[in-house]
Amino acid sequence: MKGGSMDKDKSPEDKLKEQVETDSKKKIRSKREGREIMSNIGVFGMVGWTVAIPALIGIAIGSWLDRRYESTVSWTITMLVVGMTAGCINAWRWVNEKRKGD
Repeated sequence: MKGGSMDKDKSPEDKLKEQVETDSKKKIRSKREGREIMSNIGVFGMVGWTVAIPALIGIAIGSWLDRRYESTVSWTITMLVVGMTAGCINAWRWVNEKRKGD
């Protein structure tokens, strides 16, 4: 019974034990059904694109800024760093949400 009054009566150790058992069963079922490898490949691909696309957008914007405005600062490198940072933050959030959902 999830979220019911029974959960309030359980000790933290019992709750942890239940969570570990649930996670173990999911993992065993995924391995048996052959989904674990494909799921991991999908996660790696998604994380890669989540970082790469903002980085490429940053490069494009930075290159445009470099052509448009003369400066001692390289806008391409600056915007690449901004894009990579945004991409890493997005990937971190996505992985955390994915982890919570499993």
